[in-house]
This record gives sequence, structure tokens and C-alpha cells, in this order.
Amino acid sequence: MTLSQRDRVPKNIKESLPKVYIGEAMYVVIVYDVAVDRVNKVKKFLRQYLHWVQNSVFEGEITLAEFERIKAGIKELIDEDEDSIVIYKLRSMPKRETIGIEKNPLDDII
Repeated sequence: MTLSQRDRVPKNIKESLPKVYIGEAMYVVIVYDVAVDRVNKVKKFLRQYLHWVQNSVFEGEITLAEFERIKAGIKELIDEDEDSIVIYKLRSMPKRETIGIEKNPLDDII
């Protein structure tokens, strides 16, 4: 649903829908454990949409459409019988605390 379509949604329906269904962004954290021969393909794909945090971890704010593209793209790249992808969907960017060095700080994003 686009933002212009959102304006046409009746108020009683709009209030009952989760925000991610009416065109607003969501924050996701994706953690993966895939076979060595697929790691670089998955990493390269996710870098198109999200911020690389550390080995096998990406996060960032995306739209519902981007979320659906990410899920479809991952399914094309992995072997569901061997690989594992965990996606955490959040309403907004959570507060983070890092113990030890931060491999790729969010502050580096311009």
C-alpha cells in the first residue's frame, strides 16, 4: 500500500492495522548461518538494503516492499534444508549496546 493509498483507508480500518501494513517503515535485524559457498552471495545481496553490522548480521530501516524483496531474494540464494536466516522485525531502531569493538559503526553512515 502506497502512502497515497494510505490516505484513502477508512480511519477505523487504518487504526486496526499494524503500521507496517500501511506504508510505514520497519526496522529489521537479519542474522544468518549459511554454507560457506553462499555466504558472500547473501552478504552482497543484503548490503543492497541494509547496514552490515558484523559477520552474518545486518540491520536497518526498510519498507514493507523492501522487506518482501529481501525475503524473496534470500529464498533464491539459500538452501532451506541447510541454511538458516532469522529476521527480527521491530517498529523502530532499538537502543544498542556493544561490548567489545564495533566492527562497522552506524556512525560511519553518511
